[in-house]
Amino acid sequence: MSIQLKRKEFYPVGKCLREYLQDNSRQLALPIHYDMLMQYDSAFPLQDAKNHDTHWECPIYHSSTQEELNEALTRTYILLKTGGKDPSVQKHLKVERIDFCQFGNSCPFRIRIKNQFNDNYDNYYIKRPDASRIYGLALEHLLSPNAMTYLVNPGTLVEEHIAGIPGDEYIRRYTEHPGLNRVRLAKEFVKFNERCFARLLGDMRSYNYVVVMTPDFEEMQYRVRAIDFDQQSYEDRRTFYLPQYFKDNNPIVEMCLSSLNQTSMSQYQIEERTLIRRRFYSSRHHLKSLFGAMRRDTLSTEEKIYNLRDELMEYHQHAGFKYCHTMGDLVLHNLSAVLEDPDILFINRH
Repeated sequence: MSIQLKRKEFYPVGKCLREYLQDNSRQLALPIHYDMLMQYDSAFPLQDAKNHDTHWECPIYHSSTQEELNEALTRTYILLKTGGKDPSVQKHLKVERIDFCQFGNSCPFRIRIKNQFNDNYDNYYIKRPDASRIYGLALEHLLSPNAMTYLVNPGTLVEEHIAGIPGDEYIRRYTEHPGLNRVRLAKEFVKFNERCFARLLGDMRSYNYVVVMTPDFEEMQYRVRAIDFDQQSYEDRRTFYLPQYFKDNNPIVEMCLSSLNQTSMSQYQIEERTLIRRRFYSSRHHLKSLFGAMRRDTLSTEEKIYNLRDELMEYHQHAGFKYCHTMGDLVLHNLSAVLEDPDILFINRH
């Protein structure tokens, strides 16, 4: 099955979400504002090492604007990485490059910061703060094995770079590699599939996640992790929240089917649900506040909400979905149904 997508609507950060961000030290006064980066004079296409178009471009700024940006961007990087506790490190940091992509929902700028002592560099991103994406980042931080670093200010979202091999590149270059442990990669994709569906994170086409490889004492370990959170609980089809249904992922899906039997797949699904349940209860106070905001927020159209509600109610055979009127309601009910834990529904009453 292939899935066709339209550009997602943009939802502003509302009062309840902003209060959640403030309470959890995610909202700060930032030295940079997204609109400052939009003040470039011209731009040229950014190409990769093989002279292929990357869909990014390099903005060119007036010299005075560039100087102001360099100061603000290095200070923002220090805030993101150290909380601003050691501003002296700014002296040996410089902005090596600013890239811009106008194809994404959040129209990101990618900032490359270079350490002048050792030439090491790091990237981070500045984006428009879409509420869907911020909820996606927060749920990823609380319910997945991956900690997320991000900061928000009115009009601006700052995110750390997530290292890994983009899924489309991994499929093209590594799935036929003789050293690939197909069973371990298949296992991780099954778990990734389960995480996305449980919290309704959509649009996990191959270029919206990365594969992280970690050498172990015997074999390579793998982790599949999302890098795009714009489509957190927005679309109206259940299959949209299952990476297995995107045709880009067919090579890995076929690897799963050839490397794992149904019993093994079920085991890995149960393992991941157990981990999500543990994370849920260990972070229940944060999640109570998060869902308190999310269940009041507008994150999709009524038509999409009710279409998805009907699909999930039929899939889970659970009449409780009929009481869902927001995407936040649906995420919470879906978590409860997938994890087979009705107590999750009462988080905002505890």
